[in-house]
Amino acid sequence: MTDHTIEKGIEWEYAPSIQDTEMVSIAETYGLFINGAFVDPGEGETFATINPATEEHLALVSAAGSADIDLAVTAARNAFENVWGPMKPSERAKYLYRIARLLQERAREFAVLETLDGGKPIKESRDIDIPLVAAYFFYYAGWADKLDYAFPGIEPKPVGVAGQIIPWNFPMLMLAWKIAPALAAGNTVVLKPAETTPLTALLFAQLCNEAGLPDGVVNIVTGDGRTGAAIVDHPGIDKIAFTGSTGVGKSIRRALAGTGKKLTLELGGKGAHIVFDDAPLDQAIEGVINGIFFNQGHVCCAGSRLFVQESIRDEFLDKLRSRLDTLRVGNPLDKNTDVGAINSAAQLQRIEALVTTGRDAGVDMFQSSCELPAKGFWYAPTVFTDVSQSHRIAQEEIFGPVLATMTFRTPDEAIEKANNTPYGLSAGVWTTKGSRILWMADRLRAGVVWANTFNKFDPTSPFGGYKESGFGREGGRHGLLPYLEGPWS
Repeated sequence: MTDHTIEKGIEWEYAPSIQDTEMVSIAETYGLFINGAFVDPGEGETFATINPATEEHLALVSAAGSADIDLAVTAARNAFENVWGPMKPSERAKYLYRIARLLQERAREFAVLETLDGGKPIKESRDIDIPLVAAYFFYYAGWADKLDYAFPGIEPKPVGVAGQIIPWNFPMLMLAWKIAPALAAGNTVVLKPAETTPLTALLFAQLCNEAGLPDGVVNIVTGDGRTGAAIVDHPGIDKIAFTGSTGVGKSIRRALAGTGKKLTLELGGKGAHIVFDDAPLDQAIEGVINGIFFNQGHVCCAGSRLFVQESIRDEFLDKLRSRLDTLRVGNPLDKNTDVGAINSAAQLQRIEALVTTGRDAGVDMFQSSCELPAKGFWYAPTVFTDVSQSHRIAQEEIFGPVLATMTFRTPDEAIEKANNTPYGLSAGVWTTKGSRILWMADRLRAGVVWANTFNKFDPTSPFGGYKESGFGREGGRHGLLPYLEGPWS
């Protein structure tokens, strides 16, 4: 008989499990992907992209100017009018299926590069981001030849050339949310990735060539805000899709007023996570942890405001404190890491500045006791307790691993507090009562309401917000609408 007893007094040492990076090849410099080829920028400007976990230089990336955007839009227009637009929808679907399969084949390569360039834990990019990217391409490939069934009796037509600007928190997932429905609907695209995370988009450009995608259907131009502004202002663009900050979203909407261009915006959020006294507390703790510390809190729909029913406040916060200290912060390539690096020095400064306002206001705060690496951009998981609705940490999007907690007594009070925000992107409800979930979901002013879970995404489900969180939906059949002309235009 085998003895399975564990000898007392043994110290169990942590053993890291580091993902190797041999499958990733990073070039010294990258050009702009225009009309099926990488080209040098007209003005010759470049910028560096670094690994936020180590501050090591990764590559030099081209910065597109106005002349480069002209070339990209011209290529996209020619492809739309002469190749992609006239192509049979069933043929377009084949290309999308091919891209999806190639993404699956090269999933580990994309996941490792995403982690190197963005700082997110490898287990998130490997197990969540890249599998979802392939799933979105598979999903919209299925719609490509069924648009007449998606919108019966309407005969929808593609918009034309779409300009797409994506953020740095989910580079490949946001690319899939934008490119997959646009191509399925028969459009061509000019896409700009974020300046701090351009590498996976450029790898995707190589994959498009590998898939045999016709030249000019997908064009990827890198750069900073000036490049994005050139896309927004270009007269040859028919539709703009932007995911990013509310401030930039407002600027884009002002710029497009009166131009006739279609626009969808997916902006910031200050999601409410509501826990009732009948909720399974241990499961709710895991949901709260996932809601705010997933991807270092770099999530527009993060559950950054926690509302706990007053009768369970002390017990719940004790459990939350204990769980916080078990989070492993460190090397994103370690498969055991829970919280990776902050994306950039600028974002770290913003997080620190907003946390300082909470401290200065006298709000109680506790942080994980983890040891932070000496190099790179890091911030310890942080929880503020007994926050007031008027505090900046309760009203402004921090976009980092910082949680503001408050209490409520009744469902009506929970609704009033949860809706007291300029944003309206997401919310989560924890309770064992199905009727209460439906009652809450009907009253929460949020585009997505999760029940007894958080941060769950599926290609068939639309995502988007209200108020200053933007308008329009991405994902599901609804995600095709912004890229089609019809009665809704």
